[in-house]
Parts: sequence; C-alpha cells; structure tokens
Amino acid sequence: MEPTLRPLSDSERLDWLRLARSENVGPVTFRRLIDRFGSARRALERLPDLARKGGRRTYRPCPLDLAEEELARLTKMGGRALAWIEPDYPAPLRAVDDAPAILTLRGRVDLLTRPRQVALVGARNASANGRRFAHDLARELASAGVVVVSGLARGIDGAAHAGALAASGGTIAVLAGGVDVLYPPEHADLYDRMTRDGLIVAEMPPGTEPGARLFPRRNRIISGLSLGTVVVEAALKSGSLITARFANEQGREVMAVPGSPLDPRCRGTNRLIREGALLVEDAAQVLEAIDGIKSPNLTFFKNLNENAQNIESELENDAEDLRTVVLNLLGPSPVEVDELLRQCHCSAPVMGMVLLELDLAGRLERHPGNRVSLLAKVA
Repeated sequence: MEPTLRPLSDSERLDWLRLARSENVGPVTFRRLIDRFGSARRALERLPDLARKGGRRTYRPCPLDLAEEELARLTKMGGRALAWIEPDYPAPLRAVDDAPAILTLRGRVDLLTRPRQVALVGARNASANGRRFAHDLARELASAGVVVVSGLARGIDGAAHAGALAASGGTIAVLAGGVDVLYPPEHADLYDRMTRDGLIVAEMPPGTEPGARLFPRRNRIISGLSLGTVVVEAALKSGSLITARFANEQGREVMAVPGSPLDPRCRGTNRLIREGALLVEDAAQVLEAIDGIKSPNLTFFKNLNENAQNIESELENDAEDLRTVVLNLLGPSPVEVDELLRQCHCSAPVMGMVLLELDLAGRLERHPGNRVSLLAKVA
C-alpha cells in the first residue's frame, strides 16, 4: 500500500529515534521492522526477543534517555530530526532501499522538498580549473532553481556549495559525522553560511566524528537526494566514483565532466564517460539531462494495518521451523537471498523474518546484490 505521510508526535519521534539508534538496526532492518510490526514502539518491544531467536542471549534497545538527550541537543542548536514517514522527508531519498530512517538537520529544511536537486561532487585535491568550473556550474544551476547537493569536502564539494550560495540559491551539504561536527576545519565560514542560507544534513547522531567507514554511507545520501549526480574531477579510486555508483544503482542520471588524459584527477571521470555516463560541459546540458525526470517514490509499509500483529504471528510460526535450515545454508561466503528461497521452498516474508532475527543478533552481514553471509555467533 502507499505510505500515509504524516508528522510524528513527540512520543512517536522518540520511538523512531530509539529504534534507529538501537544496535544492529540499520536502515534496511528498520524498514522491515516497521513493515512487520506496524509501529516503532511495538518493534522496540520485540527487539530483545527477535535477537534472542537469532542467537543472542541479551539485547537492549537504545535507552529512552539517550534519545531524549539527542533531541534536546538538536533543539538547542536550532536543528531537528526528520523521519521518512514525514511529508518534509525528500521523496527521492525515501525511494532508496537503505534511506536513513532519521535525518538530522540544520538550516533551511524547505530545500529538501524542492523538485530539482542535483549532486555535484569531485576530487578533494582538485585543480584550480576544476574548482572554478564546479563553482560556476553550481552558480548557474542554482540560478536556474536547482538545489546543489554535495558533501562539504575540500576541493570540488566546497567550490560547489560556494557557487550555489553566490547565486543566493539552495544548496545542501551531507556530512559523514554529526550535523554539528565541522569537517574539514577550514570550511568553518562555509559551514556557518550553510546553516543560515543552506542546509546541513547528517544520518549519524550529533557529536559523531567522521570516520572512514561513514563516508560511503554519506555518499549514498548525496546521490539519493538527487535526480542526477555530476562528477567534475575524480581519480580512479576516488570516493566520488562511489557516489556515482550509488547514483547508478538508485536509477539516477550519472553525468561526468571530461578532462585531460594527462591528469590523474580526470581518469575517473573519463572512465565514467566510457562506461556510459553522460558527458556534460555546462549547466544547460545538466538541466537538459534532468528535464522531465520525475521524483522517484516507493511503496512500503505492506503490513501497516490492523492485521499486522496477526500476520507477524503467522510468520513467526513458520519461521520457527526454518531457522536451523537457514543457518545450515549460510556461511562466510555471500549467497543471494533468492537462492536461499529456492533451496528452502519458503515464502519471502518468512525468510525475511529469519534474516531479520539474525541481523538483530549481529550474526548477519548484508552485501550488494541482495546477498547475505553469516558472521560468528555473539554472546
């Protein structure tokens, strides 16, 4: 069924935040828990039992006082927490399978609901020409009413934000750490401008320092917010290519600016073009590429109805007999969930219940391509 978008009450927001911050509850697991139990509060009640069935003896959801402290900290800095059931949550990002359950925000929240958003990313050690091009491209896009999305990193990202702000246009910075943690330090003035005239977005709790593992997670939000992603300069192992890959997997337009074959910073963008990315050289070509693209959306909450508890009870009965079979089939090497379904001769919802239990117990690792593998049993 289509989701019923609505603002959360204060108590519901605490429930959603607690569930999102609970151990082993990633974005995909969060959605499945809401789908299965109908509400965050009921899911929180069931987490210890589900983790136990997955093989973990003790499990404690995120405490209420920690969630209250996070919301109070956000309020004090003029920020807010936004859940993907709420109308202000950007529809393109909501359509991504692993969209964050909660976004923390500082600045102009209205930018999230603008109809046209484009990611502009590239090398941190960008050339002078690359920075100038990114600045001018962002300025022209912003002047045309496009919200420019980037990651506030050195090089191309910073130039893109500055260019959009120069045109008094909208720009969104997605951070790898907390919404209140400045990185890099030299962007202090730009960060302050973004909190007033743009928007700062983060998935992690306030106070989180950006670590290497968090930047790919940040990148899938940058591409997920956008109708298309433009890469200006990127080496062959650049994080910008990760953003481009996410954009492609999310069904978004991937664009790249060609560069000199003698410059290592352009080899990644040139390879993107060889592999099918759209070659763009100015704002008009970017606008043409996104013209007519409708914002993607997603149907979810299959069981958000009065029968959710009955459906869940039936699934648990079927899952009881399946747990041992699935554990025997799983190992350290990734296997497609579809292959598990074929060998187990069970329904997808029942398999989903078993994998959910293993996930919460910290015994399951999810891989691209809907594949899973088994981790060592935890206490």
